[in-house]
Amino acid sequence: MVGFWHRLGTKGKALYSATLSPPCSNPLTLPHIWVPTQTPHRPLSSGFHPVKTGATGKTQSAAEIMSGKPIAKDINLRVAAEISRMKAAIGRLPGLAVVLVGYREDSHAYVHINLKACNEVGIKTSIVQLPQDCTQDRLIDVVSSFNSNPSVHGIIVQLPLPQHLDEETIINFVSPEKDVDGFHPLNMGNLALRGREPLFIPCAPKACIELLLRYRVEIIGKNAVVIGRSKIAGLSTSLLLQRHHATVSTLHSFTSNPEQITRRADIVVSDVGIPNIVGCDWLMPGAVVVDMGTNSVKDPNSPRGFRTTGDVCYEEAIKVVSAITPVPGGVGPVVISMLLSNTLDSAKRAYGFT
Repeated sequence: MVGFWHRLGTKGKALYSATLSPPCSNPLTLPHIWVPTQTPHRPLSSGFHPVKTGATGKTQSAAEIMSGKPIAKDINLRVAAEISRMKAAIGRLPGLAVVLVGYREDSHAYVHINLKACNEVGIKTSIVQLPQDCTQDRLIDVVSSFNSNPSVHGIIVQLPLPQHLDEETIINFVSPEKDVDGFHPLNMGNLALRGREPLFIPCAPKACIELLLRYRVEIIGKNAVVIGRSKIAGLSTSLLLQRHHATVSTLHSFTSNPEQITRRADIVVSDVGIPNIVGCDWLMPGAVVVDMGTNSVKDPNSPRGFRTTGDVCYEEAIKVVSAITPVPGGVGPVVISMLLSNTLDSAKRAYGFT
């Protein structure tokens, strides 16, 4: 078995120790157990049951591929229908504002995808692009202008920001009522406290849970491992799994024996941004895997010179698990749909529209 730190290597250790990077319903009332937004996508995948024995006598797994594309399509259609109903009833549309600082290619690409999705469902969008050397006061002024604009219902400050800017200060300055990313301390704190309701759930964890529910993965009473504890994904995913009464372990760079802990998990969620860190030796036969990692790996055979892969070694895992999300095409499309859903919910709240 390859040890965790040997598997990471020197570069991986530095990445893993660094700050980690990136259900649709009526206006949010978050129960301690909620149901998927429609009839589950397939009648299978409560997982945790290896199937058929091969010629070798070893148990093999017929893994369910948990695609997010049909789920995202369904959610987007529902959001678009609600926006059309809102426009017809009160003549208003939801509005999303995006603040983009600097010239990171991945950030620009992600923002472009989000804006395109917004336009397709009828959400009005505004974008302010600021230079790499933008001052913190200038960025706060831009966020403040969107906070006070009644036609803006959601604000995204695209992360990561340049190092000279204080991300926490900027996130705290976004109005909690427009924090469709769900990162404001008020929303994160209410998510963590039993009996309290955040105004918004972060989009990536919300997408993860929606996907599990749609594929009828049983969560109650199961052992879940979340690899990574970023506010963008890992921390909130742990909190949401606990709301569904899973027993949750969160792994990070100081965790001892992460392989052994992960091998006891019925559900494994990973978002650390290290390609293929989770191999088959980390996974219990029949586990369900949600791969939230998005990594660019050099590939001379690709027209772009690189390919996108997750944190989980897909070719190994698919031979062991009962269900797994692909990368790309798994959690990613649903994350975008949850941003649309959060923005719609914010507009409904602002206009008192039901």
